[in-house]
Amino acid sequence: MKILLTGGAGFIGSHLAEKLLKDGHELVAIDNLSTGAASNIASLKASANFSFIEGSILDSALINHLVESCDGAIHLGAALGVKRILELPYESFVANTQGTENVILAASKFKKRVFIASTSEIYGKNPEQPLTEESDRVIGSPQLLRWAYSEAKAIDESLAQMFYQSHGLEYVVGRFFNTVGPRQSGMYGMVLPRFVSAAIKNETLEVHGDGSQSRTFCHVLDSIDAVSRLFFSEKAVGQAFNIGGEGEISIKDLADKVIEMTGSKSEIKYVPYNSAYPQGFEEMMRRVPDTSKLRTYTGWSPKRNLDEIIKDIESSLRAK
Repeated sequence: MKILLTGGAGFIGSHLAEKLLKDGHELVAIDNLSTGAASNIASLKASANFSFIEGSILDSALINHLVESCDGAIHLGAALGVKRILELPYESFVANTQGTENVILAASKFKKRVFIASTSEIYGKNPEQPLTEESDRVIGSPQLLRWAYSEAKAIDESLAQMFYQSHGLEYVVGRFFNTVGPRQSGMYGMVLPRFVSAAIKNETLEVHGDGSQSRTFCHVLDSIDAVSRLFFSEKAVGQAFNIGGEGEISIKDLADKVIEMTGSKSEIKYVPYNSAYPQGFEEMMRRVPDTSKLRTYTGWSPKRNLDEIIKDIESSLRAK
């Protein structure tokens, strides 16, 4: 199958590109390299089944051409990371709505199946945990721009559902919770690579707030396995699925674990949210996925625990 992969040079995209090629597919990857990196896909360029285009998902003519030339599309291209959203709110909103609209319109026009990457941010600050795909969205004030990412992804999902109901668009949505692993940048607030990077240098680990907020983490290789299963599943069409890991842990305990596992001499510093983020930030204290729907539909389950994830990130960072 010939597949268009947007965000193909990014963290998740580059790992997915490797898997799809290994599985025997032909791949056309597009990325504007704003957060992705050419080095992530350098080893793939020797493959006759891989081609890369440096371009933007905002280029509707290009997206139309690429979708028409492929058998289906996996749309990962996005502006992401809370810190980036707050620093570049308008640019991020446009990328996350107009870019996805371009992909959806093209997929509908040319009758191609599309996977759309969404996010656990969809659920906002819903206190009921774990979160199922039917959980309500509980969103803060629009005066707090931190919620613009959640709003943009909700628009994306709604647009896909509109075209599913009115035009028969074959789509599936994957709502990523905290996905981590090699090649992930801590530049835009991703906590685990930031912690591991500091720990192996014996630098201070900055914990935002009091560290009582908790998350689960999913290895990127487990996440891309879920994406592949969903994209090729007939039963999944027209639906959304949580993609996330197991083992809830507080951010303070995560910092302690990283220091212990890396043998670091680092100390922990607690930083108030208003010092760590631009104006407009609001934290969610818990975010735990219920992945039973994904498991039921596809047979998926995560294969790597948090200790293995930390070791993998540490190995990749030390190898640089």
